[in-house]
Amino acid sequence: MTTSSQLHSNDVREHILSTGQRIMAGKGFSAVGLNEILTAAGVPKGSFYHYFASKEAFGVAMLQRYFDDYLVELDHTLSQPGIAMAQRLMNYWQQWQDSQSFSDCQGKCLAVKLGAEVADLSDGMRLTLKSGTAGIISRLAQALATGMAEGSLRIDDTPGKTAESLYQLWLGASVMVKIVRNTEPFDAAMKTTKQIIHLPA
Repeated sequence: MTTSSQLHSNDVREHILSTGQRIMAGKGFSAVGLNEILTAAGVPKGSFYHYFASKEAFGVAMLQRYFDDYLVELDHTLSQPGIAMAQRLMNYWQQWQDSQSFSDCQGKCLAVKLGAEVADLSDGMRLTLKSGTAGIISRLAQALATGMAEGSLRIDDTPGKTAESLYQLWLGASVMVKIVRNTEPFDAAMKTTKQIIHLPA
């Protein structure tokens, strides 16, 4: 049974994580100090160290939380009833485009924003990124296999390799969107995606 103190404790930890995720999605990991997060969250420094041993441990927990939420949303998108798997996949990439904004993604673009930076800073965070992205690619591979079986899409390589290529395509497009400050890279990624799964342009 969860006591009121445990519930409060979980709420505080979640609040610190969500605040840090929102700020770091905008500024990066290294540029954000703990004081900025704690001031924005309205909690004392002692509370932070009650939940996290270090800033790196906070980063690992933040990324784990991000991917947990991401995979829940992905599972929901890929299990929508009444439509073919090819359309479910296209809905996913449309949601990706809508959420990976180059202006303000409200924490939803964390992997794109922090990937290259934290992979060089922390092996713990790198491994969390590796595990999280592997979970995404695995789900996309299963969706592609299902789409092939039902005849709603066609691919020229294995589902695993194709899923990996598509994820890398969209990850690269997200970085380019931030560089060029427009959505043309997403338009190109969407066109290429349709070609890869053999959908009409």
